[in-house]
Amino acid sequence: MATNESVNIFSSASLAVEYVDSLLPENPLQEPFKNAWNYMLNNYTKFQIATWGSLIVHEFLYFFFCLPGFLFQFIPYMKKYKIQKDKPETWENQWKCFKVLLFNHFCIQLPLICGTYYFTEYFNIPYDWERMPRWYMLLARCFGCAVIEDTWHYFLHRLLHHKRIYKYIHKVHHEFQSPFGMEAEYAHPLETLILGTGFFIGIMLLCDHVILLWAWVTVRLIETIDVHSGYDIPLNPLNLIPFYAGSRHHDFHHMNFIGNYASTFTWWDRIFGTDSQYVAYNERMKQAEKKTE
Repeated sequence: MATNESVNIFSSASLAVEYVDSLLPENPLQEPFKNAWNYMLNNYTKFQIATWGSLIVHEFLYFFFCLPGFLFQFIPYMKKYKIQKDKPETWENQWKCFKVLLFNHFCIQLPLICGTYYFTEYFNIPYDWERMPRWYMLLARCFGCAVIEDTWHYFLHRLLHHKRIYKYIHKVHHEFQSPFGMEAEYAHPLETLILGTGFFIGIMLLCDHVILLWAWVTVRLIETIDVHSGYDIPLNPLNLIPFYAGSRHHDFHHMNFIGNYASTFTWWDRIFGTDSQYVAYNERMKQAEKKTE
């Protein structure tokens, strides 16, 4: 009975979203995107799309999303939004981070990306435009991937902080006490594999079209670069997402090396009380602000 009720709820919600979608004006970018997608299918093999296409999407989006945070350090007005104002970015740290990123991206992640084609072939994941899911289904599946990844990340990240193994793996990621966007994927190769597994679990369970691979990469990169940005920007649209952790939540983790283990949402830290020091810190900050008023 409960299963039937759940199915009915999801069916009703899907119908409601479809109705709202039918009322929206036609997306002017849809036709150019369709033409570009079909051109790609007609001129490149599935292996090239799944492998080199995925690599290009990841590399372009990663450094594109890092660009605003990188530029903020040169804009005096933005300094008031930096969370750890006493720890500015340095060229030395950023150059060191960039070199490690290149190694991780091309020596660790690229071999994994090469398996994308074989994954899509084994599970018969379609590439064609006709079977591409609607935008709201993409969003729903990306949200599902985010919940799965966040759960994996919380427990494995917390394990990597265990005193017996922290110094061997996760300590690399914590070399920079004040994080910056480009540092999001700065990590020990083993950590890249361990925590990165959470990214692929959702894809293996929910992927129904190759576009989901790129949509989920986009969502995940936006999120992880944002929480590592080191800046708390007003009117950040990501902060409108319920239970979204945000940059202050993760910045506290880098500043104190404890608590706030989740990657995207706050519920696991709240359930297990691993955000208690962060909550207490925020209370002290609020009291300090009231005294200065």
